[in-house]
This record gives sequence, C-alpha cells and structure tokens, in this order.
Amino acid sequence: MTRSGPATRAEAALDSEHAERVRCATPEDEPPAPVIVMPARRGNTMTPPITEEADENGHRTDMRRLNALAMRVASRLDLLAGRMVDAFVVEIPLYAHLPREQLEGEILQICRHNLRLFFGVLSENELPGEQELLAVRRSAARRAEEHVPLEMVLAAYRVGSKLGWEALCAEARPEEREDLLEAAQLMITYTQVVTSAVAAAYLEERQAIHDEDREARRRLAEALLAGMPAHQLAERAGHPLAAGYHVLAVRAESSVDERDEEVESAVAARRKLRRMEQSLFDDAGHEVLSVLAPGGGMVLLPITGRDDRESRVEATVARLAKAADASVLAAVASGADLAELPSAAAEAEHVLQLAGRLNAAPGTYTLDDVLLEYVLASAGQVGRRLADVLLPLESGPELVQTLAAWFDSDFHRRRTAAALHIHPNTLDYRLTRICELTGFSAGTGRGVLVLGAALTLRALGRSHNESPQLSDEHRWSPEKRPG
Repeated sequence: MTRSGPATRAEAALDSEHAERVRCATPEDEPPAPVIVMPARRGNTMTPPITEEADENGHRTDMRRLNALAMRVASRLDLLAGRMVDAFVVEIPLYAHLPREQLEGEILQICRHNLRLFFGVLSENELPGEQELLAVRRSAARRAEEHVPLEMVLAAYRVGSKLGWEALCAEARPEEREDLLEAAQLMITYTQVVTSAVAAAYLEERQAIHDEDREARRRLAEALLAGMPAHQLAERAGHPLAAGYHVLAVRAESSVDERDEEVESAVAARRKLRRMEQSLFDDAGHEVLSVLAPGGGMVLLPITGRDDRESRVEATVARLAKAADASVLAAVASGADLAELPSAAAEAEHVLQLAGRLNAAPGTYTLDDVLLEYVLASAGQVGRRLADVLLPLESGPELVQTLAAWFDSDFHRRRTAAALHIHPNTLDYRLTRICELTGFSAGTGRGVLVLGAALTLRALGRSHNESPQLSDEHRWSPEKRPG
C-alpha cells in the first residue's frame, strides 16, 4: 500500500516557505546563552515556548542544519505518509478492518497534515496553534463518531511519531547527528501538544454523542410512560422496544456529599445522577430506559420470557442505592404491553407516594403492600371523617402513641407496655380512656377496624393535624399495617 507522487501545490508552497526561513535563520556567531523562542500568537491562543540551551562547551544546535534536514525529509512527505498508513494497518488491529477508501483518503490526508505541522515546527521552532490543530481535532472527532477506541487513535500518533523520528535519523548526515537531540525534544513536545488536542476533541465528541443518545432515550421513555406513539422515536434512538415493561418509580434521599455544606450541592447532585444512570447501563446496557433526576424518577425494565420481577427489581434498586450513596424507596407495577404503561406508571407513583407518607423503610413496594392504605387514601370526605375519630385523643399525645404501639405489637399487652416503658396496668387504663373518648374499643373486632383505619389515615396525613414522626422501631412496613 506504498504511495508516492508529485507534491501538491500546498506542499510546494510549504517547501518555498521553508527555504525562505532557512535563509533567515539565526547566525552561528551569537553568544552561547540560553535562548527562549517566543511562540507566535494565533488569535487569543499562545502556544508554549520552546527553550534552546547551549551545552557546556558553548555549542548551540544549528537551526539552519536542522531546517535543512527537515526539508530533505519533507521532500518525501507523501512517501512517508503512505508508510505511516501501512504501519497502522500492520500494528493497530482495528485499522486493518477500515475501508480502503478511508485509509487512502482521510487517514492518509491527516498523516500528511501532521507531517507538515511537524516539519513546520522544526523549521520555525514554534508549536502549532489552534487553527493549525483544527484538522487534527476534526479527525479525532470523526474517530469518536465511528466508535474507534481512544487508545487506538493515540496509538496511531505513537506509530507515526516513531516513523517520523526514524526518517530523520536515517536522513541525518554525520555533521547533523548532534542536532538530532534538539529534533527529539521538538518531536516530544509536538507529540504532547497534538495528542492532547486529539484526546480533548475525541472526549468532547464522545460526550456530545452520549448526551444526544441519553436525551433520545429519555424522550423515548417519556413517550412510553405517557402512552404516546414511540416506535419512530425508538428507531431514531436505535432502541428496540420490548413487548412490555416493569415500571419502577424511585425516590432517592440526598447523598452524603449533597448534605455536606463544604461540597457544592449541585455538582454532587449531578455526579450522583450520572452514577445512577451508569449503574443501570452497566447492568443491562441499552435495554433499560429511564427518566431520572438526582432525587429519583422512573425506570423501565423490559419484561423477559423467563421473568422474575421481584429479584430483578430488588437487584436494580440495590444498585441504584449503591450508586446514589443514599437510601432508595421504590414502587413497581407492570405493563404487559405498551398500552398499559401509563396506568402502570400511575400505579407505581401512587404506591411510592403512599410508602413515603407512611415513612416506609427503604426498599421496593407494590400495590399489594398498600392495598388498605390505597383505598383509604382515596376515600375523600369519608376518609377525613374517619381520621377525625382520633381527634379527641390529641389532648394527650400519649394516647395516640399508645394506640399505635398497641397495633404495632399485634395487641400483645406486655410487649406494648414494654415498648412504651409503662406498667401493663397503665396500658389498660390508657386503652380504656381511648374507648371512652372515641367510642371504639381496641379490644373488639369493629373497634380494631375503625381505630386501625383512623391510624392509617393519620399516618397518611389525612387528619386535621400533622401526624407524629414514628421512631425506627415503629417505622411502617407491610407486615405492620393496622388490622
């Protein structure tokens, strides 16, 4: 795949410029003091200075000799660029699978451009500015679009630098050998500048692609949850739709960093969100869709043929909690087909709200866990009347706490007294007082139903006053619901 041919007009012009610079080079008889060559200003950018030092014998690199060496190698620029492309194919596995037209077109052109830049550095003793690096950055961005790994892109520059250095060494005459040290220093500095520009452009493009993909998938998830047509969005996002999804409503508490006054909370929140999204991707790749914010959101898990909803959802919530570095409360409902997703999302959100209002422990809840609470929360005016059954007990807050403890201990007299740190006889007195004030006995079936429902509504915030905060031992769980 060796390439040769006449130099282009641009190359000829470059050779002419090089010759002019050789004639204007600094004379040899300058004093042997350190020299700082100031870089050219290009727009608002100044490239780093290159330092030239005289050695202990007062010898300074003869830039005219170095320019002449560079000119001789540059005269074979096309041949050298072709050798670089051939070396890429041999030494970098991915390049062996690129189309020939790309290798002999775009890749060859960027090799020529890099060689011109480098020989310009040897001639001018100045590093390339932003404008000269524009083609390099664009090439790196295209490699990012093609999903070429960054390490392979940088490997091409390593291989190219090696071949360029070998060409200089092979061309150097005996009297030019001592000038190769300066050439090596310039090559190292040039390679650092160029590869930094390449890496920056590559990562910028990958981030832009990631952001576009993330936004497309987010719009797809929003459309599915809203019951809107989603097949065209799925095609544009490159995401095949599942027949149905488990809809997970998630609420994440603030992380340690978000609560730290010395940490910028907005930055901590964004980092938390990225970790949560990455945890979903690491587990299932593009199969999972989500609409997440730092405080939570919605997750769509595709229903598979051999599906175990409980274990999959629990594993997903555990990963989200670990990524968020915070407690996560979640609720799940399933849509067997896409048309059912809006109702599944509404159900999951309602269950999550109920679990939150009940001060539920972190974990995942379903409608079955809150059936009673779900019905009572929808009871309207009747629900408010039922919650008001406990209003007479508010003259002494210990009575409400006693009633809650009575239900939490499954009506066990001694356990209830121990939890309240009171004598069992005191408990008996309080239960009697509750019956007198409300008209319902906590020792009868009907009384248990009414008082339990009133306690539940109170926990849901349906009474006239705020419900008291429960201690950890009295934190709500499905096994502890009244009745």
